[in-house]
Amino acid sequence: MHLRLIVPSDRTDRVLNTLVADQRVTSIVALPGAAHRPSGDVIECDVTREATSDVLSWLKKQGLYDEGSVALSPVGATPSRNARETEKAAPGAPDDAVIWDAVVDQAYNEASGSWAYYTFLTLATMIAAVAVVTDSSILVVGAMVVGPEFGVVAALAVGLTLRRKGLCWQSVRLLVLGFALAIVLTAIAALLARAVGWIDTENVTAARPLTGFIWRPDKWSAVVAVLAGAAGVLSQTAGRANALVGVFISVTTVPAAGDLALSTALWVPDHIGGAAAQLGINLAGMTAAGVVTLLLQRFIWRQYIVRRRPGASVEA
Repeated sequence: MHLRLIVPSDRTDRVLNTLVADQRVTSIVALPGAAHRPSGDVIECDVTREATSDVLSWLKKQGLYDEGSVALSPVGATPSRNARETEKAAPGAPDDAVIWDAVVDQAYNEASGSWAYYTFLTLATMIAAVAVVTDSSILVVGAMVVGPEFGVVAALAVGLTLRRKGLCWQSVRLLVLGFALAIVLTAIAALLARAVGWIDTENVTAARPLTGFIWRPDKWSAVVAVLAGAAGVLSQTAGRANALVGVFISVTTVPAAGDLALSTALWVPDHIGGAAAQLGINLAGMTAAGVVTLLLQRFIWRQYIVRRRPGASVEA
């Protein structure tokens, strides 16, 4: 991970000497007086992923979070021998390390909400409704991929794990408002389609061999939700965003919302209850699995990974 620090001048020597003494840190560059907002000295360095939480915790204690600046970004590749030797000095594997400050920052960003979030969720729900009408498994997968809700579910899991009530409230509020808006707008679109004769009740009640699972939750719905939640949170904490695509196409939150909106607009009570249950099972299962995954990661890292830099401690 690459760190760009703005350090108050009275702490530059202490920070620089500590980083130089840490064998898990390399490519250290100091630029005296280069920063203007906030003012101070700029220090840049590369830190092994396993050591990043320790280093950030120590920097926080030096007041850089309040009186300076800390920016963190992943390094795409480090083919030098020096980088390989630095990696050997850090215990554990990079993918096992959780950079808690980055996880929390990402969680707050996901829970903040945006017009893009509401738009994508609404479009995904409408695509899911069309999938129900046409009994198209391809459209179901498309709706799953477009849906942006997993980031908010992961933020809720982070809030519950770290006992951050504000983050929990923001996440729950965004999930409720997002799905409510998406379902209402999709239901309105369904009513318009019904008015012009494009759809009727039979589109929902007819045999749907490819999409009937959406409104019929069973034990496997809970199993898949739990597995997907664990995989999704793990992919985020391990910095493997590509794995999230697999999570998106495995959970049935958005398809259930689409079926719920369509069934409500055409008034098919049996499907309304089943789709609502499917939506609730998936959201609850992913959240619970995310919390358990994060707790296990904290426990394993603290118990079995030996931290080598004196005086450092991980702060979640």
